[in-house]
Amino acid sequence: MTNHPKHPHGSTHPHSAIDYSQNPFIVIWEVTRACELRCLHCRADAQTESHPDELNHEESLQLIDDIYEMDNPMLVFTGGDCMMREDLFELADYAVQKGMRVSMTPSATDNVTKEKMQRAKDVGLSRWAFSLDGPTAEIHDHFRGTSGSFELTLEKIQYLKSLNMPLQINTVISTYNVHALEEMAALVEELDVVMWYIFMLVPTGRGQLDACLTPQEHENVFKWLYELNKTSNFDIKTTAAQHHRRVVIQQKAKEKLIEKGAIHYQDSISDTASEVDGLKRAPKGVNDGNGFIFISHTGEVMPSGLLPIPVGNVKEQPLKTIYRESTVLKELRNPDLYKGKCGVCEYRFVCGGSRSRSYAVTGDYLESEPFCIYVPKKWSDLQKS
Repeated sequence: MTNHPKHPHGSTHPHSAIDYSQNPFIVIWEVTRACELRCLHCRADAQTESHPDELNHEESLQLIDDIYEMDNPMLVFTGGDCMMREDLFELADYAVQKGMRVSMTPSATDNVTKEKMQRAKDVGLSRWAFSLDGPTAEIHDHFRGTSGSFELTLEKIQYLKSLNMPLQINTVISTYNVHALEEMAALVEELDVVMWYIFMLVPTGRGQLDACLTPQEHENVFKWLYELNKTSNFDIKTTAAQHHRRVVIQQKAKEKLIEKGAIHYQDSISDTASEVDGLKRAPKGVNDGNGFIFISHTGEVMPSGLLPIPVGNVKEQPLKTIYRESTVLKELRNPDLYKGKCGVCEYRFVCGGSRSRSYAVTGDYLESEPFCIYVPKKWSDLQKS
């Protein structure tokens, strides 16, 4: 087994050369909260109009400069519906011209025209992502709270394909669609996407606790995704599903693809998944505030959009100062501070549980992931003593 350097707190930390305490791997920027949809799970509780305190154009350009200076992380424009931001393509062009890796996640509405897609391609956006939360209109439209959204999304996807732009499909898995995952995977395959981006529901914003899968259902979905990834012609990535990494490592060990007890983030993704259409995979797992940071439409900085604890505002401080010095973010970046079984779990540096889900369910972002069935041996021993 490879000898890894020790974490300062005495735990094996296999990625000490990559320091998320200084720079994030990915920055999610909610350029506007305006959106025409009414999705049942909406993190942002999106509104129909832009907020008057939304970052203006000059503030936005300064933010892009600040983000670039943090070792040029991946930048994702989101919302609300980012297409409702009038200067969106000017901001995207500015970032791309600096050499940044930029993608966007617009809502499938009438705002998304073929002309705007062509403009995005001309600007040089790395990828375009659409949300599709079910293989049928009945499931997707119910989830998105808008009749006709399913057919409109498929129409926009065809526009995108005619322009030969890379397509990513985002899907939130919940009780609304877990029964239809096989059909959903078949649709994703048919649409010839480069990545299927899976989000496990976090009960925040409009997302409700009773729509979350049970711990066992989470485990079942993760094992299913592991098997699907062996044969699919698209890459699979998960968000708010940190324990998926633990499941994949365990499955690989069972199949003797890796040495039992070897815990590396690289073991949790396929060898060919490090880069997809110019957008690189993180070389180690990210978590809320740990390699991942979120900026709201008004400039508030949070560990993620699903962990809505403001830790500063880019109108008042540079992003790098907030990211590096926030007490909350420093705590989130130290898995040895995690409570309960997460705090003693041997997978805590590659998994760590969803900090946002822990916060949403318990009110404490350091508590154990509430939807993980795994019980570390050390935790069992502690309970017996």
